[in-house]
Amino acid sequence: MDANEPREHSAGGWSQFGDTPPSAGGFTRPEPVGPALPPPPPPRRPGLRVGRKAIAGLALAAVAAMGVSALGGGAVGAYMAGGARPTVTTTATAASPVFRTVADQLTISQVAEKVQPSVVMIQGQTAEGSGVVLSEDGLILTNNHVVAGQNGGLTVKFNDGTTAKATVVGTDPATDLAVIRAEGVKGLAKATLGDSDQLKVGDDVLALGSPLGLDGTVTSGIVSALDRTVTAGGSPNEQQLPPGWSQQGAESETTTLGGMIQTDAAINPGNSGGALVNAAGELIGINSAVSSEGVNLGFAIPVNTAKLVSEQLISKGKVSHAFLGVSVTDAAGEAPGALVRQVTAGSPAEKAGLKQGDLITEIGNTKVEGGDTVVGQVRGFQVGQQVEVTYVRNGKTDTVIVTMEQQK
Repeated sequence: MDANEPREHSAGGWSQFGDTPPSAGGFTRPEPVGPALPPPPPPRRPGLRVGRKAIAGLALAAVAAMGVSALGGGAVGAYMAGGARPTVTTTATAASPVFRTVADQLTISQVAEKVQPSVVMIQGQTAEGSGVVLSEDGLILTNNHVVAGQNGGLTVKFNDGTTAKATVVGTDPATDLAVIRAEGVKGLAKATLGDSDQLKVGDDVLALGSPLGLDGTVTSGIVSALDRTVTAGGSPNEQQLPPGWSQQGAESETTTLGGMIQTDAAINPGNSGGALVNAAGELIGINSAVSSEGVNLGFAIPVNTAKLVSEQLISKGKVSHAFLGVSVTDAAGEAPGALVRQVTAGSPAEKAGLKQGDLITEIGNTKVEGGDTVVGQVRGFQVGQQVEVTYVRNGKTDTVIVTMEQQK
């Protein structure tokens, strides 16, 4: 399926942090926000959509910048009213909870101490988020919705308090990933990349970033679920903020992401682009969407996907996406699946034998809950990859092997 191809969804979709969800609600990306006083009221909008199940509204993890002169000095983010930005520290004690792995036994504070130098705050003209250092000379991985529309006005704040201007190397709205480069830096602590394919539900994780402008923040949790499909995006004006807060920002695109990691580690506006790490301090995800209902329900892009995308962005400034060639909608009634509404002539789908009216029930190793599942999964495939597709036609279940081609 073409990642940018229009599709129908009878049950709507999700939205990312801070954006307006489709008609059935969704996740939102964290958008830059203002002073951190009382918690925001429950959003008065439809729920998020994960697979075919509607849940409480989610928001993108970037925050929209406050247009308040009192912040001054170009600082953007969340401050306590009438005071300075709170200091967040992590202290190891004998009573610290322990992350247990096969290779070692580390406290949460030890993992945090290892990873914090590799996580940065990213400040733009109208948005604020987080990023993860990829190279000693300044390459940084983040979300597309953190840097989109910032017109080059990016500043990176490192763990030691120093700052640097940054330029965009490349962005990929389809996967909500971007790479930027901090200027005039060297010797940065780059993140250690893990293997998101090895994750299991229940694994311990830490989320690191700059929620509400509080750089150096660490939260702990577990992997709550794997292979979620999340649709995020919309208008930042719909993000719910505490009384007296304001935000700015352009409308963001709706993006469907497949294979997402669900975690209960607290993720909040400003965490977008930050690190989700395992018990060994290895990067296993890029935090991208959170719940706006006050519950610990967040989603991260798997590091294996982020690695493939970032390598292409660094080498050629753009990403080659896989193309399936079908238009799908959610199946009617209670039966899960994606109904094929149209097959593009000459596409991989047509070559494999898929037809209009087929009900796709599984793609790769993933059960299909609805149209969004197919969209999200295809965006995670590589050009040339062979994928098994299971479908139902005239009551009979069958499978075909589809060879993904490059989107034109």
